[in-house]
Order: sequence, then C-alpha cells, then structure tokens
Amino acid sequence: MLLRLSLPFVGALTSLVCASAIAAPITVTDIAGRQITLDAPAERVILGEGRQIYLLGMLEPDAPLAHVVGWREDFSQADPDNYQRYLERFPEMASIPTFGGFKDGTFDVEQAASLNPDLILMNIEAKAATEDAAYDDKLAELDIPIVYVDFREDPIENTIPSMRLIGQLMNDEAAAEEFITFAEAQLARVTEVIEQANPERPRVFVDRAGGYSDECCMSFGPANFGEYVTLAGGTNIADGIIPASFGNLNPEQIIAANPQHVVVTGGSWDAYVPGGDWVGVGPGADQAQAREKLQALTTRTAMTGVDAVETGNVHAIWHQFYNSPYYFVAVQQLAKWFHPELFEDLDPEATLEELHDRFLPIDYQPGYWITLHDE
Repeated sequence: MLLRLSLPFVGALTSLVCASAIAAPITVTDIAGRQITLDAPAERVILGEGRQIYLLGMLEPDAPLAHVVGWREDFSQADPDNYQRYLERFPEMASIPTFGGFKDGTFDVEQAASLNPDLILMNIEAKAATEDAAYDDKLAELDIPIVYVDFREDPIENTIPSMRLIGQLMNDEAAAEEFITFAEAQLARVTEVIEQANPERPRVFVDRAGGYSDECCMSFGPANFGEYVTLAGGTNIADGIIPASFGNLNPEQIIAANPQHVVVTGGSWDAYVPGGDWVGVGPGADQAQAREKLQALTTRTAMTGVDAVETGNVHAIWHQFYNSPYYFVAVQQLAKWFHPELFEDLDPEATLEELHDRFLPIDYQPGYWITLHDE
C-alpha cells in the first residue's frame, strides 16, 4: 500500500531529522575527570575566562565569538594588547556581557541563566571555588553544565586533551586536530634535540610577573613554565621548593641557587598595577622600554651576584604563554636562550608567525620576548 504524506508533514519530518543531525546528545569527559552529557555542537557558550578566546580563535578563526554569549572580564585587563587587536577585527566583542569570577565569588548565576547557555567552559583552577560557593549545584539545577579545561595548572599535560574536548563540543574536531599536529611537531623540534644531545642543564630562575609587585619573587614549581624550562634543557631552581604549579622563592633561596639564566614573564598590566615595574612584552611592545625595565629588575636584592646578571643572560617573555595553547613557542625560545649552539636553525619567531598565519584571526606582531644578552 502506498502511503501518501502531506507536504506539511514531510516538511516537519525533514526539519526534525535535520535538527537531530545538527544537535545530538554526546557524553564527554572533561579535564576534571567528570562525565558530562549535553547536546552538541554547543551553540551558546559562556567563557569562564575571557582569555579562552585564545583557543576559540584557533578553532573558529573566521568567527571566534559567534557562540560566545558571555565571558569573564579579564581579557581586556590581563592582555590589553591582544584584546585591542581582537576588538579591531571583531567590534561586536565590546557588546558581549561580562561576568565576575568564580574564584572571587562575583559570578552571577541569574545573569548566566538569562543568557540560556548550552554550557560554561571553566578553567580547572576555579573548580574548588566553584564547588565551595555551590555554583555547580545551582547551575545543575538550571540544567547548565560546567565543562572544565586547563591551559594553566598543567599545560603540557592538559592543553592537547582540552583542545580535543572543545573540538568535540563545538564540532571543530578537524580544526583541533590540525592545531594539535602542529603543536606537537613544534615541541618535538626541541625535545628530540635535547634528548639526543643530553646537554649540561643550566640553572634557571623563572621570575613570574617580575616587577608586578614589590614582593620577590613569584615563580613556578614543576609544571607550567617550570616544565617549559625542563623541556628546553634547563634546571628549574624552584624544583623541590615549590611543590605545586605556582609559589614563591625568597631572595636568599635565589642567591644560593645562583641561576645562570633568569627568565622574567611580563605583560602590559596597567589595569592592575598602573605604571608598575613589570616588563611590557607582547605584540607590538616597545622593546626599548621593555629592555630598560628588565635591566632595572636586575638591581633587586635577589639578583645580587648571580651568574645570570653577570653574563647578561636575563630575559623576558610574554606571561600569557603560561595560559594559552601557544606553550610550545615559549619552549622553543627558552631552548634558544639555554642552548644556542644546539638550536642555531630554530626560529621561534617564525613559529609564532606561522601560528598566526595558519590558525589565528589576527596578524602577527613581534615583541613577545627580549634579552639583555648580546646576541
């Protein structure tokens, strides 16, 4: 028997089938090890940190903000140089609703709910504060899932799975895999050489946000820039002193360790510390001013008599390499400083330029690092 269907019924059925193909439930495991089931691809996303635009910019460079319905107010403050460049390219960015942070207790659940998000992307370091304030329970009651990613606490371990996870959620898996292939190949250009040559490892002090405050000195433990140092063929003097990703060294510990290289992480932080002693490296940075401020940091008590100051092996590098998928560029530049004889043919600036050309919606501008060493 031939079944005749009316055109309205066929149209409704077609729409239903298409909708099912577009959005279907998937179950993913986030960086916190939690299983989350939600409809994908996600169309409406809240970024728990504005700097997560670094990853969306790579996955969806033509329209990285197309699915962002709200974000934490930090991008314009922590990285104003890149914020301005994204704003020029995507002026609609200025109208995205902003939130306070989960960690400082200023997140507004009702405001978030009013935006009808499919999910909230949250950095793993905010998990404890999120649970302490019961934000997770409140959002679960509203059927708004939190998905944890990580580019800061342990970027070497978690950046790649975080990119894959977001690729799944946003239907950008092909773009994620293309970037991952590039990132792994660029990191291997350092790690394979270090493994084969097994060079003597210089002692390295990473001065986290040096000059940001009068306190000296913030640094890194075994992860993040601490691990970048290890991968680049150096020895992090904070190993065995700072047990977690982040912590502090006192001047006496630094002087006793006598680092052969000092690496200061820097950025433009007038929003936090107007006119501070921080070293303003980043896209389009004033290199002469950055060099002058870096030189001034060598007069601190913690730098008294250390080898790095005597030899000029004092460097500054963009702080946000600690919190972005671009970690491999930092590893390359560190390796170039620590072992120039092994990496004569390695050009980290060319790597960063290729990253922009192939994956990012903004053009490359130099200025991401500087050194006092006469090259």
